[in-house]
Formats: sequence, C-alpha cells, structure tokens
Amino acid sequence: MNRRKSKRIWFIAIPVTLILGYLIWQTYSQPTLKDIPGNFEEVAFVRNEQNKGGIVRIYAVTVDDASVANYDACADLFPTNDFNSITTIYFFDKKKPYPTVLTLESPHYDTEKYSALYIAKRRGTD
Repeated sequence: MNRRKSKRIWFIAIPVTLILGYLIWQTYSQPTLKDIPGNFEEVAFVRNEQNKGGIVRIYAVTVDDASVANYDACADLFPTNDFNSITTIYFFDKKKPYPTVLTLESPHYDTEKYSALYIAKRRGTD
C-alpha cells in the first residue's frame, strides 16, 4: 500500500516539476533591449496617472548603432494594454543630445533641442 502511494506521488510530482521548470525558463529567457541589434537603452519614461481612460506611456530610447538597429523589434518589447492604451517610443542617437525628461503633452520633448531618429507607436486592442 505504501509503495502504491509513493508511485502516485511521483506520477504527480514529476510533471508538476517539469511544468514549473519550463515556466521559469520561459520567464528568464525572454528577449531584452540588450538582445536587439542597435544597443538600445531606455533613458526617459512618463505615464498618465489616470486609469479611467486609456493608459498613455511615452518612452525615450537611445540607439548606439543606427545602421543595424531593429526599431520595431525593440518597440515590441514595451508594454501595451487593452482599452485604447497607447505606447509611444521615441528613438534618439546616443551620440547626440537626447531628452531625459518627457511630458504627457505633445510633442513630449523639446523638438528644437532634440531630434528623434524613429518614432514607434503601439496600441492596445479593445
């Protein structure tokens, strides 16, 4: 009787352990900004505080090597939410001046001082 109970525990424990191991591996093997060609670095972020409407997120990201930069792959790493949320990512050359503070009001940074290389927008679904 004790042997049968021991086998049942192993039949449950091994699959549960494998599933947990897979989930942990998936969590830690997700791509990051460092994995995308271009040497991206997030330098500024602002988000609206009111959640009654859509969430608005605005990022400033620098790129070290614009000739190999994959802007869309980088932009896909930033979060979006459902219900009319919008995420805007401004990409700037790391070798030139770039903003370190953003505002929620358009144009979000001083366009006379800084020039974006690329602008990506991602919208949530309804």
